[in-house]
Amino acid sequence: MKERMKRFAEDSYDDLDDNIGIVMPILTECDVDEDFTEGIEKVGKEIPILPLRNMVLFPGVAMPVIVGRPKSMRLIKEAVSKKALIGVVCQKEMNTEDPGFDDLYTTGVIADIVRVLEMPDGSTTVILQGKKRFSLDSLKDTEPYLKGRISLLEDKMPDKTDREFEALISTIKDLTVKMLGALNEPPRDLIFSIKNNRNVLYLINFSCSNIPSGAAEKQELLLIGDLKDRAYRLLFILNREYQLVELKASIQMKTHEDINQQQKEYFLQQQIKTIQEELGGNINELEIRELREKAFKKRWPASVAEIFEKEVRKLERLHPQSPDFSIQTQYVQTIINLPWNEYSKDNFNLSHAQKVLDRDHYGLEKVKERIIEHLAVLKLKGDMKSPIICLYGPPGVGKTSLGKSIAEALHRKYVRISLGGLHDEAEIRGHRRTYIGAMGGRIIQNIQKAGTSNPVFILDEIDKVTNDFKGDPASALLEVLDPEQNSTFHDNYLDIDYDLSKVMFIATANNLNTISQPLLDRMELIEVSGYILEEKVEIAARHLVPKQLEAHGLSKGKVKLPKKTLQVIIESYTRESGVRELDKKIAKIMRKLARKVASDEAIPSQIKPEDLHEYLGQIEYSRDKYQGNEYAGVVTGLAWTAVGGEILFVESSLSRGKGSKLTLTGNLGDVMKESAMLALEYIHAHASLFDINEDLFENWNVHIHVPEGAIPKDGPSAGVTMVTSLVSAFTQRKVKKNLAMTGEITLRGKVLPVGGIKEKILAAKRAGIKELILCKENQKDIEEIKAEYVKGLTFHYVEDIRQVIDLALLKEKVENPLF
Repeated sequence: MKERMKRFAEDSYDDLDDNIGIVMPILTECDVDEDFTEGIEKVGKEIPILPLRNMVLFPGVAMPVIVGRPKSMRLIKEAVSKKALIGVVCQKEMNTEDPGFDDLYTTGVIADIVRVLEMPDGSTTVILQGKKRFSLDSLKDTEPYLKGRISLLEDKMPDKTDREFEALISTIKDLTVKMLGALNEPPRDLIFSIKNNRNVLYLINFSCSNIPSGAAEKQELLLIGDLKDRAYRLLFILNREYQLVELKASIQMKTHEDINQQQKEYFLQQQIKTIQEELGGNINELEIRELREKAFKKRWPASVAEIFEKEVRKLERLHPQSPDFSIQTQYVQTIINLPWNEYSKDNFNLSHAQKVLDRDHYGLEKVKERIIEHLAVLKLKGDMKSPIICLYGPPGVGKTSLGKSIAEALHRKYVRISLGGLHDEAEIRGHRRTYIGAMGGRIIQNIQKAGTSNPVFILDEIDKVTNDFKGDPASALLEVLDPEQNSTFHDNYLDIDYDLSKVMFIATANNLNTISQPLLDRMELIEVSGYILEEKVEIAARHLVPKQLEAHGLSKGKVKLPKKTLQVIIESYTRESGVRELDKKIAKIMRKLARKVASDEAIPSQIKPEDLHEYLGQIEYSRDKYQGNEYAGVVTGLAWTAVGGEILFVESSLSRGKGSKLTLTGNLGDVMKESAMLALEYIHAHASLFDINEDLFENWNVHIHVPEGAIPKDGPSAGVTMVTSLVSAFTQRKVKKNLAMTGEITLRGKVLPVGGIKEKILAAKRAGIKELILCKENQKDIEEIKAEYVKGLTFHYVEDIRQVIDLALLKEKVENPLF
């Protein structure tokens, strides 16, 4: 065995690299039953100890070691001269120059010095072969080299008939070969020797030496005395390390493939470039040339032209495959596509504008008059620096379509953005170009879409703008809508001031309460109130029916809806201030007619009121009707809702009890509850004025109810109604017939004005009310309403609640009074 090792070393030492700290173990030929412990009986209790850096020797394994420390050199020379065996242990820290007992692992291997080689660079390499494991008990001497007291350790061999162990060895062989192949290209004779070596102890120990893991883990393997357990632990480490090696190889392969792909794409791009140049020029160069030609035709300010040229030069320097190329291209195209100083010619013919408005919208006389006035001012001034129009009113009254008609009347482009639910300031001002996916704000985008710098711009649902952590869009709109600021509107993406002063902005809203005050200050408010019955009938006959006939493929005149039928639809199937729901009901009728036509069924020439049940089903709404004055404490009030005005009944009743108890029902809001408490306190304080017995407050409980409890109700408008209801209940006096009222009260009994007067009056007319009680200050609102709206109504204007009681309550009591 020793002679074979010497020959192998003589043939192989030229391959050693003396500059590395870890040297590959040498594989030798071993017989099946070869004993590596030959000569071990000569070893005494004390032997020389050779510490190794970051290397672990195993029994049977031959390993070249570069020796450099003086103590180690002295040990090697003396051991060679005496032909003695030495103890080899691994030190815990690689950088320790003079290790002591605590610096060494306590499990090592008895080794034989097979050969000492003097290398060309002057260093010495020693080939050691492991014999047997030992335990280092202590160090006896440190000079001239380390000497230690040891105890030999025995290896527990598995049974020769153990089939599991055989399979384990076979797996280790295969995995060792794979590992060597993954690390480098091993010699064929090495692979052959591993596969055919039948000495299991040697094979396991060789694999332990060869795994690419740290000295601590190899030392852990050396410590395991049971060969089968050592094999299992070895297999676990081999599997782990092999997976790591495969993963590294896969990463390197992918990187290599990516580099190859990039090189391939580069060569293809170069070929494309060459072909394009042969055909007349590079595509990107042609695009840039087109951009410059467009820029030459632009009538933009010199500052904008300078910025454009700077950005185009930046684009020329970018590679077409660069991610920044598309971003820069988009930015340059945004600049070039904006209509700088491009305006459509206005048509300020006021009679033409009036015709367009009358054609598209029936009624709304006050609104159309205000719009014509606005256009007249613009015609005289010659600029747009006038208040921004804000059309506000209930849904479906034609606010958005009014803007479209204005655009047509002026011969301007029409653009519209919906601000409903807008919560990000960047939607208005855009994102900065540093953001991924940055783009211009919706103002700039729509100006670009319009193609002119003076379109009619509808800001729809401006009252539904919301605020959150992303900013305050309402404040961002201030710059847009302020005539003093919007001539230099700054979009974050464009990063160039743009002139919006020639744009006609028209905002629409349903409720002014949710709009911030600074924004309201910049707008001219025009109320677009609801329609009366007669107006709705005309709108349906002139606009809605012809539109739905066309939309459903029915020829004009195919079927008629008489005005009486339209009136029944409005009264019995809709409840709104506008005509949106009415339009849907007419569409429903047309759908059923279209089905009959498509099925070759006969259809009537006109739809009569009695036919509506077939087309629209059961009546959905019954008209709000006055319910008489047979009961004490029941008074008719007027309310405003988002879909128009309505009448409501306030009912008060008394019941015997401890008194001073007020019960409120009917889904009332806080303001309405306060009005009820205020009304009761006022009556209690002024009971003598209304001939109310003081004992009633002590012995009777009060209950106020507003019917339709499922519908939320709030607001101060029912203050006078509640006082009248309570006085009627406490005095059991009748309320005047066909009378309704609205107004807020104070604790002193003063009547205050309220809003929504027009809608409330329309509701009163629908319900058959003849007389109305209003605050004196609301008289001006009545005077602004067209005479036909208030025809048949008598108005009583009051300043104090006592006037209301005198007007509303009769002297006579109801039948069967409580007291």
